[in-house]
Amino acid sequence: MSAETESNPQGSAETAEQNSGFDARLERLEAIVVQLEQGGLELEPAIEQYKEGVALLKGCRDLLGRYRRQVEELSREAEASLSAYEADPDVAGPAGRGG
Repeated sequence: MSAETESNPQGSAETAEQNSGFDARLERLEAIVVQLEQGGLELEPAIEQYKEGVALLKGCRDLLGRYRRQVEELSREAEASLSAYEADPDVAGPAGRGG
């Protein structure tokens, strides 16, 4: 860890938040909630924790929205690529399958 990172833990937390995935953000958000619910923090640190929590929540919602859109797009692509081939005996063609 560099001296700059050690002297500015808030800056490193913000950078880590931006580079972390959903699970890491959610874990940090849960830790903040626990700290705030326990009380014992002075007002200014509590406000800073709350701000960080709001930013994490927004980031989690944004990521979930992106993931949802990805799943929807993948589902559409999969459905579009699934089509029966002409010789498929389970698909009734114009002449049907008879004997």
